[in-house]
Amino acid sequence: MPVKKKRKSSGSEDASIRKCKISSYCRTQTSGRLVNPEDQFSNKKCLTWFYEYAGPDDVVGPESMEKFCEDIGVEPENIVMLVLAWKLEATNMGFFTKEEWLKGMTSLHCDCTERLQGKLDYMRSQLNDPALFKSIYRYAFDFARDKDQRSLDMDTAKSMLALLLGRTWPLFPVFNQFLEQSKYKVMNKDQWYNVLEFSRTVNTDLSNYDEDGAGIKYLIKNTIKL
Repeated sequence: MPVKKKRKSSGSEDASIRKCKISSYCRTQTSGRLVNPEDQFSNKKCLTWFYEYAGPDDVVGPESMEKFCEDIGVEPENIVMLVLAWKLEATNMGFFTKEEWLKGMTSLHCDCTERLQGKLDYMRSQLNDPALFKSIYRYAFDFARDKDQRSLDMDTAKSMLALLLGRTWPLFPVFNQFLEQSKYKVMNKDQWYNVLEFSRTVNTDLSNYDEDGAGIKYLIKNTIKL
């Protein structure tokens, strides 16, 4: 004689139904967050990519940097390379250490050339944010200076200012002309910071300075100490 199956109580059935619904919901949520393995960042892949350019000293140097720029389709002098260096928190111009590379590329979620190329527009867009631009601008001073010097030599300062402000500050040609005529050799950090502030406050038509342009001379003399 077959054994009668014990019928579940309605309470047990309700609990079972709730459990199934919860499990189904969790599976749905999890599946919604599933990431294609090809989209996941690979530390190993990133390191292999690094060693395509790095030497035995675990550093990407100037010559390899040119090849790196060529591979990602960017000129070494392009401002996006400064943004990348800022993202990597690189300390020396023309060099990326392994630690800088791994930390920065991890934050960018880039472990190959193609992924970095896909981030170039994003990095350029960082320059449109005033707060981020200020951070990049300030970073550029320490990045570009010789580490045994507290100031930036004037030739480097002019090049970096042209890169950072040349296309966005209408008065930069006037400012740069004064720098070209200067006999001073260096620019210190406070002066560097002040240039950005002046670039943001001086009216394009010089209406907040003397009509004869004396205000610009005052600006230069009191900022750069020419």
